[in-house]
Amino acid sequence: MSKTVITPPGRWDLPSVKELWEAREVLISFGRRDVLLRYRQTVIGVAWVILQPLAAAGIFAIVFGQVADLPSNGVPYFIFAFAGQLAWNVFSGVASRSSSSLVANQSLVSKVFFPRMLVPLSTILAVLVDYAVAFGLFVILLFVYGINPGWPILLLPFWTLLAVLLGAAIGVASSAVMVKYRDVGYALPWVVQILMYATPVAYSLEAVPANLLWIFNINPLTWLLEGFRWSLLGQAAPEAWQVVALVVVSGLAFTGGALIFQKLERGFADVI
Repeated sequence: MSKTVITPPGRWDLPSVKELWEAREVLISFGRRDVLLRYRQTVIGVAWVILQPLAAAGIFAIVFGQVADLPSNGVPYFIFAFAGQLAWNVFSGVASRSSSSLVANQSLVSKVFFPRMLVPLSTILAVLVDYAVAFGLFVILLFVYGINPGWPILLLPFWTLLAVLLGAAIGVASSAVMVKYRDVGYALPWVVQILMYATPVAYSLEAVPANLLWIFNINPLTWLLEGFRWSLLGQAAPEAWQVVALVVVSGLAFTGGALIFQKLERGFADVI
């Protein structure tokens, strides 16, 4: 008879990739459940995925494009803002949904053994489904506005992966901290909202005063947004050092989030 030996990890060990892979069916099951439950009791269902970025892009186009008369790098402000929303929703969606996942599934966390990190990671699947639906609408808008982004659109999966990594870094760490400190659930949405306005989501870097531009240029989320707009709208490519730095920052951030999760995981059952 084979035996399964569960060895507790060290406080600063990274989660076992082998364990996560072997339990991938749990990840898929959680992700499928999130997708089904998210819109089950809504009247218009998945249409919310389309309406949310459309409404946000419309408001940004009016406020920043018409009222403030900010530049949009030579493209209609609506699709410029929509592209920014498309990118931002991946990052913020993963960060926000994964942060509350452990608390929302506390009965499973305390009673059933499986790699706990699968819970926050499973929220990525639902975010990507929303992203795919919104991207389908964006493609239609490209035809409507007659915009051809060219070959850089082939790099869109690369930018999407980096957005997921950055969002998961925050979400995974926050989910572990929120198990003990529920204040995170109140603070994180506020922080994400501040980050959105501190990142060129609704406006172009051209609108940033010269004396403040250096602040935006050291913001990894700025590099991410510029990469998305390069791929989606064919605008200026981010500088090579920004791309390299973004890859490094994304990897280090996710590793840091995983380490925090692993350190705090030991106390989940006691707190929940």
